Amino acid sequence: MNCGNMAQVDSNPLHAKFYADHACQLQVGVIENVQVARDTYRIRLEAPQTARQIVPGQFLMVRLPAGNDPLLARPLALYDTVIDDRGNWVGLDVVYLVVGKMTRRLAACEAGDQLEIWGPLGNGFVLPDAKHLIMVAGGIGQTPFLALGREQLQKRDYGWPPRQVAPSEKVTLCYGARSADLLAGLDDFRAVGIDVRVATDDGTAGHHGLVTDLLSRCLAEAETTTCRVVCCGPEAMMEAVAGIAASANVPCQVSLETPMACGIGICFSCVTKITQPDGTWDYKRTCVDGPVFDAKKIVW
Repeated sequence: MNCGNMAQVDSNPLHAKFYADHACQLQVGVIENVQVARDTYRIRLEAPQTARQIVPGQFLMVRLPAGNDPLLARPLALYDTVIDDRGNWVGLDVVYLVVGKMTRRLAACEAGDQLEIWGPLGNGFVLPDAKHLIMVAGGIGQTPFLALGREQLQKRDYGWPPRQVAPSEKVTLCYGARSADLLAGLDDFRAVGIDVRVATDDGTAGHHGLVTDLLSRCLAEAETTTCRVVCCGPEAMMEAVAGIAASANVPCQVSLETPMACGIGICFSCVTKITQPDGTWDYKRTCVDGPVFDAKKIVW
């Protein structure tokens, strides 16, 4: 186990508030690895220390421990923590879509296999003070939202010490995918008490159309002064969601899916344009300044 330096280096101009000072590099065992939708898997990792620390919206870098093909790790968002009957942290779940060599090899992992992880990384969601939290997901973008919805409904605490939450009266997930067989985890969200609304491009489940249509309907039904929106998915979808939220004067946070190489702010491969207080923009590293940003600050 290799844990980072806990000291903050505020004098360093490259230092970000959420630099990986509290992250640990671990070799962990796979508890289970199950398919939950077409090309989509949920892998459970035996990592109680990381599960105790992590909060919704943060992520792990995950790497196969043997060999160097692929060489780089992949960022995977927290899906949920795993707690036993006595209230002890056991591990955590991440959900991933098989899209390349790394995830194809990850899908072949079985219980007892070993993986390398480092985390928790990133800033996580700023807890929204919202009577109605609307979560908008596209593609594999639903993965950060089970834990967030559970937290907002006060079904589970996250972080250590646990984050202080102003509970939401209602949490809605607007979830879009290309087809019904790509929708993952619907029962998980419903079991928590989350209102799930689905859209598919081909009309095989729910609304035949865009997930942004669901968001517009949701906002039309709601008292927007008490709503907050969070979003994760393809960039074009997130830009559209940010525009709809801005038009309704509803605060919106987006979790970017920017490709990352290191996850700890060294390589500068995951930069995104963020508006500065003086109106100009500058590049910020998604891995340590994000991945969650105020949607109004992003230069799309």
